[in-house]
Amino acid sequence: QVQLVESGGGLVQAGGSLRLSCAASGFTFSSYATAWFRQTPGKEREFVAVISRTGTNSYYADSVKGRFTITRDNAKNTVYLQMNSLNSEDTAVYYCAADYGWNYAYYSDLSYDYWGQGTQVTVSS
Repeated sequence: QVQLVESGGGLVQAGGSLRLSCAASGFTFSSYATAWFRQTPGKEREFVAVISRTGTNSYYADSVKGRFTITRDNAKNTVYLQMNSLNSEDTAVYYCAADYGWNYAYYSDLSYDYWGQGTQVTVSS
């Protein structure tokens, strides 16, 4: 059974940090690029960051570049999102996703095969 389980969300003050984790099971994690998306009520799901299968390459949305870092540990089947200098616009439900191989349309949620259930991040100002 394929599972992606996010954790680490919560309430944080503006300027603070959080580290999200996403634990994968039921598929060959190292064969999948993994990404983080986020969504707020009434809006479409938004690309945040993606990392390649080996962790060699990563790409970020302009809105988080320089503040967020995506990493992965294939030995632990886990992808992480370190979020620093958080602001109220980062408040959202954060989802991790996995895509077999690599898709150059990594910014599109249509590119991904598996999704987690999401974790809420709330930044108070």
